[in-house]
Amino acid sequence: MLAAMPPSPTPRPDRAGPPVRDRGDACPGALRLHSAADGQLARVRLPAGDLTERQAIALGDAAERLGDGHLSLTSRGNVELRGLPDDCGHRLADLLADARLLPSVRHERIRNVLASPLAGLDRHTPSDVRLWARSLDALLCASEPATALSGRFLFVLDDGRDDVAGLGGDVSLLAESGRRAPEHTSYPPGSASGYGALLRVGDDRAALRIAADDVPRAALTAAECFLAAAAERGDGAWRVRELPAARPLTAREVWDALRTVGIAAEYTDAVGPHPAVPYADATAPGPVEGSDGRRALVVLAPLGRLSVVQWRLLTGIAAADGSGALRLTPWRGIVVPGLSAAAADRRLRDLATAGLITDPASPWRRVTACTGLPGCAKSRTDVRGDAATALAGDSSVPADSSGVPVGLPVHWSGCERRCGHPHGAWVDVLASPEGYRTTVVHPKYPAPPPVSRETTEPALVSRETPTASCSTPSSTPPPTTPRPQ
Repeated sequence: MLAAMPPSPTPRPDRAGPPVRDRGDACPGALRLHSAADGQLARVRLPAGDLTERQAIALGDAAERLGDGHLSLTSRGNVELRGLPDDCGHRLADLLADARLLPSVRHERIRNVLASPLAGLDRHTPSDVRLWARSLDALLCASEPATALSGRFLFVLDDGRDDVAGLGGDVSLLAESGRRAPEHTSYPPGSASGYGALLRVGDDRAALRIAADDVPRAALTAAECFLAAAAERGDGAWRVRELPAARPLTAREVWDALRTVGIAAEYTDAVGPHPAVPYADATAPGPVEGSDGRRALVVLAPLGRLSVVQWRLLTGIAAADGSGALRLTPWRGIVVPGLSAAAADRRLRDLATAGLITDPASPWRRVTACTGLPGCAKSRTDVRGDAATALAGDSSVPADSSGVPVGLPVHWSGCERRCGHPHGAWVDVLASPEGYRTTVVHPKYPAPPPVSRETTEPALVSRETPTASCSTPSSTPPPTTPRPQ
């Protein structure tokens, strides 16, 4: 039974006031390059992190011919090319367009779609939300209003395991494996489109239950509803969380917008716990067993950087032993689907030898870093080199003695912007003028650390770790090919 009108939303947790955006979004893309200290930077959006063999080859060629010979993986499953010359724009655009990595010139920066990387690969996966991701991308590229979205606006599609649901989506959809779509649906049995999904906007705890065949269109409608709200509020918000706290975008407004375009939605504010299913962990490197007996290999790139040699090894494995495709993850990882058990074991050893992270116990698994010097002029030091040196010396950030969980991700930042930091609870290793300052970022701590006005994230809450020590930022470069222990 569909609700006639959802009740008022649950208030969001207290947070710092959102920024007022009085300028256009300068987020880089594949066509709008960013001038960095090490040359031009291009960010290539890859909805759901999907890459064909041809597209992966093109990215490797671009990095080798035009860039610095490396590819950087982002926390949204995209790829950055660095060290590009000032005059490479047309050559890069032609190379990417030939590989069908630029389906729409006007929409290329807004194709920010995260989806569960192991959807359809894990033998316990109830649904493949990646079908939704492809449909949503096509709808985005066909939408004139969507061109007004910021390059930071994020769609998240979770297959039910909660691996990407908490990664800060502006429009988030969580597949519900227990609710079948109407019988007239034409989607394949067992796919995500055979089920419904819960739709949430920003931090609103309320959700709207959407039928499977309406999910991609509902996601786009919610984004267009945000654009209308941002224009009406007048603060120039780029993201849902940047709308005035007193007037957030609510499920009620989205419900109205969905009804206007003929999409039925059921309001709910009491979502029960997810079933206890032994899902594979998409953040952990190693083999993943599929329902067809095939394996997917998950590997991580140390500090999110791969050489062209490492990238081509992955591409070659996908072509020779896998399904011919790659998937990038928001944890700076790469998934190679479709290998036999024997090939998976052999290739995992090859990838470890090449310097990629294949061991779930590797300390590299939970360490990330911003670009730092020399790539970013705003950084105070070479944070990647310092992080690599710390790991090589078997040092670690001390755990918080007041109850913060052990094993938090550790992020090294060269300035207060903390670019690329993890979501949720994490250890913040910040380069200050006096040396590194280590704090634990956790929701239970009320005092925010100093954050630059230019940051695009909500205010962070943290507590300085009492046992942490500050070291002087070093200039030691990271190893060319880090070897996980």
